[in-house]
Amino acid sequence: MINRKRLVIALTGATGAIYGVRMLQILKDLPEWETHLVISAAGLVNLKYELDMDRMALHQLADVTHGINDIASCIASGSFKTEGVVVAPCSMKTLAAIAHGFGDNLISRAADVALKERRKTVLVPRETPLNLAHIRNMAAVTEMGGIIFPPMPAFYNKSDSVKAMVDEGVGRILDMYGVTIDGLFKPWAGLGSEG
Repeated sequence: MINRKRLVIALTGATGAIYGVRMLQILKDLPEWETHLVISAAGLVNLKYELDMDRMALHQLADVTHGINDIASCIASGSFKTEGVVVAPCSMKTLAAIAHGFGDNLISRAADVALKERRKTVLVPRETPLNLAHIRNMAAVTEMGGIIFPPMPAFYNKSDSVKAMVDEGVGRILDMYGVTIDGLFKPWAGLGSEG
């Protein structure tokens, strides 16, 4: 029996459902990882609109699914060991809830638990332009040890498709958890003799 590493992946109502979905697709093929999925009601709306995907299809990608209001879920407790939480995409509402410790649903509670237990917490905010409240909330999460990871493509890779740009962001996020998949993204190696 493999001792599997657990990762909580949450999707909210911000645009960019593909980031959370792609992470689940990749981790599904890695037997050493166990994914715990939570999606908000607005996240389900975006999932259908952006990817023409329903709740059942999404749930099939995860090892374990949790209801957004299930505050008694295992991932609501620090005694349940995980490698951390990724909120991808992260709405500004969810960012604000996490920044202020307002655990009003299982997504903000799971992130709060990860932060208090000093586990890696990565938020993938999808909003632009940013107002001062957004920036201050990002600063607050950063001061608590969280990582703000806006999905900004690196143009040095000369990606020629949305899929390649998504894979690059997802690859870099998963790399922070020790998951390295060849071909997802190309680390910067310097200019070498070209410079």
